[in-house]
Amino acid sequence: MEFDYSTLAFAFGLTLFAGLSTGIGSAIAFFAKRTNTKFLSLSLGFSAGVMIYVSFVEILQKAKDALVSAHGEVNGTIYTVLSFFGGILFIAIIDKLIPSYENPHEVKKIEDLDEKKAKDKKLMRMGMFSALAIGIHNFPEGLATFAAALADPTIAIPIAVAIAIHNIPEGIAVSVPIFYATGSRKKAFLYSFLSGLAEPVGALIGFVLIYSFLGLNDTIFGSLFGGVAGIMVFISLDELLPTAEEYGEHHIAIYGLIAGMAVMAASLLLFL
Repeated sequence: MEFDYSTLAFAFGLTLFAGLSTGIGSAIAFFAKRTNTKFLSLSLGFSAGVMIYVSFVEILQKAKDALVSAHGEVNGTIYTVLSFFGGILFIAIIDKLIPSYENPHEVKKIEDLDEKKAKDKKLMRMGMFSALAIGIHNFPEGLATFAAALADPTIAIPIAVAIAIHNIPEGIAVSVPIFYATGSRKKAFLYSFLSGLAEPVGALIGFVLIYSFLGLNDTIFGSLFGGVAGIMVFISLDELLPTAEEYGEHHIAIYGLIAGMAVMAASLLLFL
């Protein structure tokens, strides 16, 4: 399976856009006066809807088609299931390795910046660990966005937008404690922005390992896509929806979820 340079450039560009959206979250924290919790809740629910729907309806099906083509109906289906849960296991292990008190998905609000707090080494450590934790989380997300863009640009754009929305509150989570610790908005923005670079790095490493060394045959492609579907479903259920509910009301998050599914379904119908 070969790709031209324009496809590769498009895939890397989308991954870079998604990853660096952590910087958007940090910028919003510094220029907005209050957190629009309902909008964030709706947006995060929307992102989860996009990612869950496209994972089950499109990505997992492409994985199965490739694996069935390479290994037959029965074995191909088994390998599809194994790759899906393998992706879930992979991201779950990454999530488990991050201590809960330093987990970057704790809700932070823009209003917190208005509170005057003394410089504190513990807060700096929290911010740095948050940046590191987000970087680790963003690595497989970058691989997921990149793989989707290589396989089908029509599904990659909504996936990249969904992950970008997901990264905005993560940018806030990094910038708030670092601002507390240093009093510097510039440093807070810089670390938040840099934490998003893990996504294009993940895409680059995945490309080198899988495409250059292993070759992207049907088995590798199917297994990768099955794993990507698992990663995206886990991120949606473990991070996006709980964060959406913490920011706002349960029903707002679910309305966003359904809207995301509907928009993703409509966009796929346009390309039939």
